[in-house]
Amino acid sequence: MSRLAFRRRPALAATAPLPVALPVSLAAIALLLTACGTERPDAGHSGASTPAPSASTTRVDDPGKDGVRITSLTLPPASPSPAGSPFPSADRLGSDSGISAAYEVTNHGAEALTYTIVFTFMSGDGGAMANQTATVRDVGPGKTARGTVRAGALPPTTPQVTQAKVLEVTKVPAGEAPAEAGACPASGIRVSADQGDAAMGLRVVGLRLDNCGTRPYTVKGYPLLELLDEDREPVDGIEILDGSGEITTGAGPDEPPRHIALAPGESATAGLVWRNTTESGTPVNVPHVRVRAKAGAAPVTVTPKLDLGTTGKLGVRPWEKAGR
Repeated sequence: MSRLAFRRRPALAATAPLPVALPVSLAAIALLLTACGTERPDAGHSGASTPAPSASTTRVDDPGKDGVRITSLTLPPASPSPAGSPFPSADRLGSDSGISAAYEVTNHGAEALTYTIVFTFMSGDGGAMANQTATVRDVGPGKTARGTVRAGALPPTTPQVTQAKVLEVTKVPAGEAPAEAGACPASGIRVSADQGDAAMGLRVVGLRLDNCGTRPYTVKGYPLLELLDEDREPVDGIEILDGSGEITTGAGPDEPPRHIALAPGESATAGLVWRNTTESGTPVNVPHVRVRAKAGAAPVTVTPKLDLGTTGKLGVRPWEKAGR
């Protein structure tokens, strides 16, 4: 053999890195990560993501009620439940179902009106899954206003919503509508009615007077009422009583009427009390009550829907300072 065959390379040459070894190794690792680390479970064999299904909007041919009609219904994509029944997508439950209805309000009257509308969202068999209320203010005569109402959050066991309808419409003159929450009328006085309470045929609806202005406001005695029918015409044959003693004694005696001075930010309450007993005669229902805090005050029309039966009586409790 040649002597050159037995010569060893220097130690440094045996351990020195090859000039191209490191770049080649990094490129191989990057290529491996690209191929294996970014594939999604739902991407399929092509490696491309499948877009999530989008919500569907369906036009609705709805005759509506009292000038209010639904024009379209938007539903989120349905996903099968473990039992195989379709429900709204799970990621929408607990927050917002993604279900909504577009609507329009047309005022066919001769004065500007404020509408309070109850919408119902229903399943295929007509069962109500959710009711929502919307207020549309100051719709002028001959004008149309449009909006959207959402069904909101629904429990996971809710059957799939497939339709919506206008359940109830209440309208009052725009100038007499109760002020929006947080708003203060030019008068500085806000009048409103609560949802009421019922027990064993006894009905109670609370009235509230808020001094949201900048000056003191004084009332004495009882709120002044006008009872109005569906067309906001006066209802005859109902005796409006000072106090509730002739209606019930179970809630205790009324406070005597007195001067109530309300500083800005203070409130007073009163109450409407009646029984919905029905005997001989025709039951009387009063959907609207026009309220004046005192003589000369601007009227506010509330909609407590008094079901007075055939009693012919409505008791009114006097104003009391709230919080007493």
